Amino acid sequence: MRPHGIKGELRVRVMTDYPERIAKLKTIYLADKPEPKTAKPYQVEGMRMNGDFGLLKLKEIPDRTAAEKYRGLFVLIDMEHAVPLEEGEFYLYQLIGLTVQTEDGETLGKLTEVLETGANDVYIVKSEQYGEILIPVTNETIVKTDVNAGILIVRLPEGLLPGEALSDED
Repeated sequence: MRPHGIKGELRVRVMTDYPERIAKLKTIYLADKPEPKTAKPYQVEGMRMNGDFGLLKLKEIPDRTAAEKYRGLFVLIDMEHAVPLEEGEFYLYQLIGLTVQTEDGETLGKLTEVLETGANDVYIVKSEQYGEILIPVTNETIVKTDVNAGILIVRLPEGLLPGEALSDED
């Protein structure tokens, strides 16, 4: 999130399939992490789309100078207004921060971001050992997601990890 224009609008990356719902809310929450613990409420005056981004106007932010203080924050909504999920689906805030492990029990790192692409989502994992790992979200790669335990178990395709050689099976 960053300021946009001189009237206090915030340019936000939209991570919902239903961005039009945000303009209809009375209250949203801003936080430095995508988790409810640190969130503070703000009154929505409106939101409009500008390409792939939303331009959010909040009552408490009158101008660009005030908007600068909110750079980099996350926009959250309360669960009462969230779209219900299907079996096996998760909200992004539930996934961010999960510990990612292989089926063999090797800890790869923490899930830091979810990229939504045309074909399938991609989990970005920050790993001390491997750096940044991009894991395609498919039925073949995601073995188990346990948000209560804070763990995501994956089956990585051969050659995905840096330094891992592909086998010569011709």
